[in-house]
Amino acid sequence: MFSGAIVAIVTPFKAGEIDEAGLRKLVDFQIANGTNGIVPCGTTGESPTLSHKEHERVVDIVVEQTAGRVPVIAGSGSNSTEEAISLTAHAKKAGANGALMVAPYYNRPSQEGIYRHFERVAKSVDIPIILYNIPGRTGVNIEPATIERLSRIDNIVGVKEATGSMKQITDVISVCPENFTVLSGDDYLTFPLMCAGGKGVISVVSNVAPRPMADLCKLFFEGRFEEARKHYYKLLPLCHILFIETNPTPIKAALAMMNMIGSEEVRLPLVPVSESNKERLRKELKAQGLL
Repeated sequence: MFSGAIVAIVTPFKAGEIDEAGLRKLVDFQIANGTNGIVPCGTTGESPTLSHKEHERVVDIVVEQTAGRVPVIAGSGSNSTEEAISLTAHAKKAGANGALMVAPYYNRPSQEGIYRHFERVAKSVDIPIILYNIPGRTGVNIEPATIERLSRIDNIVGVKEATGSMKQITDVISVCPENFTVLSGDDYLTFPLMCAGGKGVISVVSNVAPRPMADLCKLFFEGRFEEARKHYYKLLPLCHILFIETNPTPIKAALAMMNMIGSEEVRLPLVPVSESNKERLRKELKAQGLL
């Protein structure tokens, strides 16, 4: 259902407020450059510091601006099950094609608690759901056996795997049905994951390099593996430099350098990229032909 290069889009700010015109510009830039889908209100979209009203507004804008041209998968996760249901219900009402739901964070539920959390949301809101497994941020791993259980629920259709572990990825692919979509949550693992049977990436890098990331996935799925491999290794330094500090501070700095957003503004407790790292980032953007 969802495959290829799907961008986890940033939320641009201007003087503390959502830059709505800037967000619409980014959506059009992505679609014009071959992106296969858009995820608003993910980690890269700074969802932890958006109010509920802002969160819903960002989803509304992205759905409206996309206008059916590519799928929209709205971030709707929470460590509160009832709050996750509310955010997911809004995603459906707004017209999103799916929801991306992070594992409950901070309260560190058991595997059974994780299962019941997602089961409850899936049964409450009839929308395709992609699980989001990122233990480095949540403090808990959705184990492959739990993902396999969840894959039996009709509207849980895939997982974004951001463990950084090929063992986790291959274990998930091996135990889940063939029609269950596994997407990389780490840009640097996009090509290896597809070689193992994954279907693409929910990408940070696509914010600045949508066409190269989309081409990488397209070439792979066309069976042009050597060309895809070369694309991957060309993009790899960019995949690394864009995580030189906490995401999304480097990607916002890069977009500002490219004049794609008016400001690299992030919300506290995040702060802008240091000047020394900004210069390293600028150098790589030039090497990639993005500046």
